[in-house]
Amino acid sequence: MYKISILPEEIDKLPRLSFPGYIEVIDKVDFRYYRAIAYLSRQKVIGFDTETRPVFTPGAPHRKVALLQLSGPDKAFLFRISIIGMRTALCHILASDKIIKVGAAVADDVRGLKSYRTFEDGGFVDLQKIGYLWGIRDKSVKKMAAIILEGRVSKSQQLSNWEADTLSEGQQLYAATDAWVCREMYLRLLDSPKRPLSEEDLNPKPVQND
Repeated sequence: MYKISILPEEIDKLPRLSFPGYIEVIDKVDFRYYRAIAYLSRQKVIGFDTETRPVFTPGAPHRKVALLQLSGPDKAFLFRISIIGMRTALCHILASDKIIKVGAAVADDVRGLKSYRTFEDGGFVDLQKIGYLWGIRDKSVKKMAAIILEGRVSKSQQLSNWEADTLSEGQQLYAATDAWVCREMYLRLLDSPKRPLSEEDLNPKPVQND
């Protein structure tokens, strides 16, 4: 049975979660790109996320998606979409119903990718839409990871420059971890009994102060 919600101070006490496998940045359509596609095509479940360079100036237009992260159990690939675009083989993976892609708020991420190229999407699972089936009300990746995996995901790189000439090791680990934890959470949930939230749990009434 999972907690309905978790407090920030509880998360701070948990051990840090970090992707433990091999990370590769893909910024060219070369043998590394096709090797990544081959690996991902063999997976039944992969973690999914995107990153976009933040905009700090009020009224400035939003940037396009800079990075697409796809992770298996032991390898994570960071596709620099702002450089290579949305290639056909990559679109095929995102369209395949045979490969489950697990993320959080996936509709927004997919919409961002489609700004580069229209493609059919299929096989996506949004943790924010299924967590309630296991009694979880919190929806952020950080809180869900704390509840489901009992670990703390660092968000220190979230607002860094994802269009930088070179992604730092910290950025790479952050990006890989965000995709990987989504996969791990999904698999953990599938291995756990469901306990759907009631309507009252989903929409708690505000506390009345006398």
